This record gives sequence, C-alpha cells and structure tokens, in this order.
Amino acid sequence: MTATTQPHELVELALGLSRADGCVVIADEESTANLRWAGNALTTNGVTRGRRLTVIATVAGAEGTASGVVSREAAGPDDVADLVRAAEEAARAAGPAEDAQPLVTATEQQNSPDFTRPPAETSIEVFAEFGPALGRAFARAAEQGELLYGFARHEMVTSYLGTSTGLRLRHDQPTGTFELNAKTADLSGSAWTGAATRDFSDVDVTALHAEATRRLGWGARRIDLPAGRYETLLPPSAVADLMVYLNWSAGGRDAFEGRTVFSKKGGGTRIGEKLAGLPLTLRSDPHEPGLEAAPFVLAHASEDEASVFDNGLPLTATDWIRDGELAALVTSRHAAALGGLPLRPAVDNLVLEGSGQEAAPTLEEMIARTERGLLLTCLWYIREVDPATLLLTGLTRDGVYLVENGEVVGAVNNFRFNESPVEMLGRITEVGRTERCLPREWGDWFTRTAMPPVRVSGFNMSSVSQAS
Repeated sequence: MTATTQPHELVELALGLSRADGCVVIADEESTANLRWAGNALTTNGVTRGRRLTVIATVAGAEGTASGVVSREAAGPDDVADLVRAAEEAARAAGPAEDAQPLVTATEQQNSPDFTRPPAETSIEVFAEFGPALGRAFARAAEQGELLYGFARHEMVTSYLGTSTGLRLRHDQPTGTFELNAKTADLSGSAWTGAATRDFSDVDVTALHAEATRRLGWGARRIDLPAGRYETLLPPSAVADLMVYLNWSAGGRDAFEGRTVFSKKGGGTRIGEKLAGLPLTLRSDPHEPGLEAAPFVLAHASEDEASVFDNGLPLTATDWIRDGELAALVTSRHAAALGGLPLRPAVDNLVLEGSGQEAAPTLEEMIARTERGLLLTCLWYIREVDPATLLLTGLTRDGVYLVENGEVVGAVNNFRFNESPVEMLGRITEVGRTERCLPREWGDWFTRTAMPPVRVSGFNMSSVSQAS
C-alpha cells in the first residue's frame, strides 16, 4: 500500500492482521479550514488535515473477555501491524473487562453502502460566500467606530468503523462554528454573537453583526447592581451550555450508584420524576434536521456510560426529559444491564423545546413583556461545584443587561452565578421558540444544539464579578 492508502483500506488491513478473538478498528479522517480576525482585519487562515487509527482488540479468557485499545495519529499502512500487535498485547495484559459484551454484528446493524468511498473533505472554499460578507462587516464596523474580533472554523470528519464480526460503517460529520466579538473603539464595551452550522451557507453575518452592534448600544448606559436573585432571560446559547452539562451528567450508572443529582434517595434513579413545572422536552435524534450526527455508536475508549464493545450499535431518537419528566439516562449495554435500565447510548446533539412551538414567543417578545429583570448574553468558565445537586458556578460575559418595562435600559456589571440546571428547570416560567444555536462555553466539544430562550425566576447571581 502507498501513502495514498484510503482509510477503509487501513481498516481492512488491521482486521486482516488481527489474531485476537475480536477486533474493532476505527479510522477517523479529518480536515479543517479556519479564519481568524482582529481589529476589523483578517489575521490568519489555513487548512489542516489529520488521521487517527484506533485498534481495539478483545481476548477471551477463563475469567472473562479483556480489551486493549491503542490509537495513533497520522497512521499509515506501515504502522498498522504494530498497532494491531500493541492492542493485542494490551488486551492480554489487562484483566477481564467489566463492560465486556458480544461485539455488534452485521445482522444487528445495516452496513454502509458507501463504506469504500473516499473521505469527505473541507477546504477554504467553504468560506466562499461567508468571507466577502465578513469583509463587508469589517467595513461597517469601521464606519461605526467598532472593532470586530473572532474566528470561523469548519471541520469535516469521516469515520470508518470495521469489526471482526462483519460491520462496515461510515459517517461524514461536518461541524462549523462562527464567533464574533464586537468591541467599542476604546475596548470598554464588548458584545458576543455566534452560530453553529454544517456548511456556512446559512450563517447570516450581517444579522449577527447587527445584533452585536445593538448590544453595544445597550451598553452606552452602565448600571451597577448588587448580587442577588433576579428574574432572568437566558438566550439559547446560555441555555445550551446548561443543558449540555446536564446531559453530560445524566449517566445511568452514576445515577443508580447514588453519585448524581439523578440518584433516587434510598436507591435507584429518578426516572419518572417531574423535574420541570412546564412541559419541557429535552431530546436527541441522530437524524434531527440541521443537527445530523452519527447514527451509530463510535467509542474510542470505554467509560462509565460508553463501551468499546458497543461500537456500531444503532442510535435512535431519545427523549431524556419528556413533558417535564425525567424519561431516560445515558447507558451502555453494560450499564443498562447493571442498573436494570433501558439501553440509551449518548447521541451527539441536543434539543430543548416546550409545547406549542408554533405560538412560542421570540426573545424580543419575551423582553417586551418583562417588567424588570436581567437579560444575559452568554455564560463562561462553567465548573461543577456539587454533583449531588449538579450545582454549577460560572461567570456572565460580554453583556448583561437590565430590562425595565419591556425595554433594555442599560448594561450592568458581570456576575458569578451559582445554579443547578436541574433545579432551574423547576423555575422556568416561560419558554420561547427553539432555534439552532452555539453553546459559548462548550462549543469546542458540543455544537449541535437547538434551544429556546427561557425566563427563569430567581436566577442566582451569587456575587459581582470584575470579568469583562
């Protein structure tokens, strides 16, 4: 094989060299294109490419089946034999794997008809329409006395999954992010907007810049407020950051072993309990329009709620919270069997919505009927304080505004907040229209979200922050 060896050929080569009882091989081919700008001028752009090959060997023994996992970046055909042998040695040196299960077979999951197709790739051409629109935004910003900073990134990852049981699966995953910071000329004011996209064709730079400009205008008046509990409007981005962390913390095994907010006092889990007063639904679906994600498990390592033995398992639409009630927790086959729970593997997207979306208000309409409250832009530096309640702390950033009598009257100081997204669900009093959005804090790890703006009573701004 040559340097132009296709990823699917590496998968077949590794499987052919395997001497283990079972073998799973994942080849991930990645290409990225990016733009970065500062002070109304493009500063850098580039394209990168990479490859990672992961070999998972399973070895049966008298006491159970062991697994060994070895990955290598930029792997070529000359590296494959060493990778396979290393994975087999790791499996033989390990004890029985707690999560051992029979590998998924081709009768449980339909093979991909395009498995042998070359990987999809991105290029700088993905910005063909976006780039000129960004240039026009630079010109407008200069005329308005603003400075624009930010970046745009597009990534395409094609994953090839092959197993000794006959699975041959392939998935193309495009991921795009756009973040824009608008600042006043003296750098005293800052506003953020962002968007997630699959191909940048739907990123409206003009509208996002206009929104950032409007927020800078709100900041012309500065108001100091003390820490305390405030009625607060959270935009979709801030809601996404909180719901992503909730979903990351919704492991079934951790819950039935009594370690999380989803653990039931006295044993078991809180599945079936009401978490939200309003009929909110938090769900995932690998086929969600605009948020499409891998429709099968891709596990490069085993964790409490994911298992390398589950590679290739079909993923389906899952309600995590349904009509305000906890409906499911994340489980691998092993975790599901341990806790007597349904099998619900994680899916790489997340949607929150209320009932009656057709009549749901926009954020503008929610502002218009606010007597007095705070309007956030986004959350930042979120960290967990207490897993038993899922208490999180973090900072507000790039704009907190005071709303009085239906109008934004000025920008207030930043705060540190202390909130549990689970407990907060019970204090949501209004839910807006769900829209695709970019989590500000978790956008590097989880981008495929659609969230509504929400109104929360008594959002806990625990202290005043000097963060800008």
